Amino acid sequence: MSTLDTAARFRALADSSAPVPIDEAHALFDALEAVGCDEMLGDWDGGLVPTGHPGEQQLGALGWVGKSFRGRDDVDPIVCLDAGGARQANPVLGAASLRAVEHRGVVTATMVYDKHPVFDHFRRVDEHTVLGLMDRKGDAPLFFWLRRRG
Repeated sequence: MSTLDTAARFRALADSSAPVPIDEAHALFDALEAVGCDEMLGDWDGGLVPTGHPGEQQLGALGWVGKSFRGRDDVDPIVCLDAGGARQANPVLGAASLRAVEHRGVVTATMVYDKHPVFDHFRRVDEHTVLGLMDRKGDAPLFFWLRRRG
């Protein structure tokens, strides 16, 4: 799949108003390149790839807008907006760390929740955008995207 094809397919899935089949989201994820941990450092805006995963409603109810990676051991996985519109960490799932982890045959940057058995694996869409796959044993994956702020 060419870079133009993957970018167009990503936009179609991210902008979909109908549920995206998990196998389609997996196919796109698998076609993307790995991301290095240092590439994830910084603040990111986020959105969901709608598959019908229950976590989509939960993140929507929290007002999730992205993630913040200050260092490999200093990650805010659930960033929301406060009443004044400022970005702030939501403590609902605590903090996280960033590690290189193999998932679906590729070693890539992965956010590991410090107190929960949840892994967010990242693959590069372009220099400013990654596709994320939240992996929790026994659950279907939740797909989301992050776009670098600034």
